[in-house]
Amino acid sequence: MRPVRPLRRLRPDRVPLRWKIAGLAAATACLVAVVVGVLVHLWTAHDIRARAERDAFNSVYAAMDVHRRTGTLVDGAELDPAALPAALRHPSDGDRHTVYDGRVEGNLGPSFWAAQRTGDPGSPVLAVRVNMSPELNTLRRLDVTMAVASLVALAAATPLAVYGAGLLGRRLRWVSETAGRISAGDLDARTGPTKGRDEVADIAATVDLMADSLGRRLRSERRFTADVAHELRTPVGGLLAAADLLPPGETEDLLRARVRDLRGLVEDLLEISRLDAGAELPVHARVPLGAVVSDAVTRTGLDTEVDIVDVRSGEAVQTVETDPRRLERIVGNLVVNAHRHGGAPVRVTVEGRTVVVRDHGPGFSRDLLRDGPRRFHTGAAERGSGHGLGLTIALGQARLLGAELLLDNAPDGGAVATLHLPA
Repeated sequence: MRPVRPLRRLRPDRVPLRWKIAGLAAATACLVAVVVGVLVHLWTAHDIRARAERDAFNSVYAAMDVHRRTGTLVDGAELDPAALPAALRHPSDGDRHTVYDGRVEGNLGPSFWAAQRTGDPGSPVLAVRVNMSPELNTLRRLDVTMAVASLVALAAATPLAVYGAGLLGRRLRWVSETAGRISAGDLDARTGPTKGRDEVADIAATVDLMADSLGRRLRSERRFTADVAHELRTPVGGLLAAADLLPPGETEDLLRARVRDLRGLVEDLLEISRLDAGAELPVHARVPLGAVVSDAVTRTGLDTEVDIVDVRSGEAVQTVETDPRRLERIVGNLVVNAHRHGGAPVRVTVEGRTVVVRDHGPGFSRDLLRDGPRRFHTGAAERGSGHGLGLTIALGQARLLGAELLLDNAPDGGAVATLHLPA
């Protein structure tokens, strides 16, 4: 069953904001580390190839100069080496050329070859090979170092992100809890000053301003309702006394009934105003729940079934500590509401500390189940007419007793009001 005017809370399956922020920070850090690592790798690899090509080119120049002057070969220079790539075996001119060789042979890894013909087109080709294996090994070590450093930085940054997000989450949660308390009826709840000058502080200040404005309007409306009820009480009493002076007849009966209805409405308004003002105090006593409920149903004078379930063997009735007068008021209002706006049969079931009032009418409207009972609003049109104060009073009295009043519709039709008394 759904409670009246539920207080919104975080769902258990909802991921807290601080974990979302921490996850986003961790993902951002990982992305930055990957992007930086890839860029550094590509730039370093390009630099290694560029330096190897430049060294090979310059080495061929120096080796060719020595070969032309002395006819000898410097260390690393060869004439028509067997491993020379095909693109450098038959150069068509006497210029120097370079070629990248990605083959891996023993200790020789990817290399850059530079070659130049020593003389005429039929003369040998002088070539120099620059092995990039040492530099590439250094590059691999650099990649590992960057990966480890990124993981260490991520491990250090994640707790800081969780802590910072937790501070923000606590401030937002405090604002949310304050708004929930205001929504539940605590008009004095305020967020108060918050640390920092940011959007969260602006939200907290706005919530407090909204609560101040809402409190002023509600207090003004409640004061107006109480004043109207007090002002009407005296003339309605005089009107009822004057009706008693009329000669008996149909007109007198009709007028007396209407005046009684008007007096009942004024008394309901006065009761609501006292509940709103917090002027009501319960008088607790230990009473048999079944007997109190039966008396309350009998006083309504309506045809209602009462079923008292004995849930504990050895005891004829369940006793509770509550205010019997207010409990009778709640049960009476629920029974009258079921007859007036629901449909027969109406049944009241007492089991343990729970009282259930069930009718077989059209059921409560969606608006009433979603927003709770509202004064001067009876819900769906098919539930009949009335001033809509019965459920409002029942809810206010239940809160005063510390009880929980739930409103719902039965699966097979009809409205169900469930009152859970506190232990």
